[in-house]
Amino acid sequence: MLAQFEAFYVTIKQNRWYWLFSLFCRVSLAFAFLVAGWVKIIGERFASGLAVMHPMGAYLEALHLTGYYYTFIGVAQILAAILLLIPRTVTLGALLYFPIIVNIWLLSYAVRFEGSYVTSPLMVLACLFLLVWNYDRVRYVLPLNHFSDLGIVRKPEKYSWKFPYLFAGFVLLTLVATVAYAEFGHEVMPRNSLKDCKKQFADAPNQEAGYQFCECIHTQGNPLDACLESYEKAVK
Repeated sequence: MLAQFEAFYVTIKQNRWYWLFSLFCRVSLAFAFLVAGWVKIIGERFASGLAVMHPMGAYLEALHLTGYYYTFIGVAQILAAILLLIPRTVTLGALLYFPIIVNIWLLSYAVRFEGSYVTSPLMVLACLFLLVWNYDRVRYVLPLNHFSDLGIVRKPEKYSWKFPYLFAGFVLLTLVATVAYAEFGHEVMPRNSLKDCKKQFADAPNQEAGYQFCECIHTQGNPLDACLESYEKAVK
């Protein structure tokens, strides 16, 4: 099984399209963390336009008030981004980046934050791709009983331009599925403002219960789970 994977791995490492996709992942992930990290380093609250009453707004406000811990997160994000941009340190950058972005993804899903509900899972997958792309280096930290003689895969003298239709289709399908889940995965979303929250219930049979849910989140500042529970009781 491992031998088959490594044979496939060597093949994709010689394909220019996979290399271009890895480059796209590196640059886009680095850009995202450079922006987010810089905001923290200069002391501004991330997503400052989000009200404190919102579940994510409350979290970000509390995080902003942690002082040097908030700055430390920004430094870690900047460091991960820089390491991703340097060819020799891509693996280290991906290893540092991965736990940070997984935490952001889980947080976004936990509070249903629209700002990163689509981007964070895609960033997790992009970082995971980079870890697989650098398997020849990452494998030494994996709990394997033995290592093959694969070694560090060197840059090929000539890349193959055979287009990976199956991989491209998987990427496109993943993108569509992620967007579809963000749009239709939940019956209700807190949205980023009271006005936007109420829009999803306009002229709906459960409009009154929906408006109460929005008020529960954006006016009363209650936890998301508590507001969801009240909403579910109201629509029964």
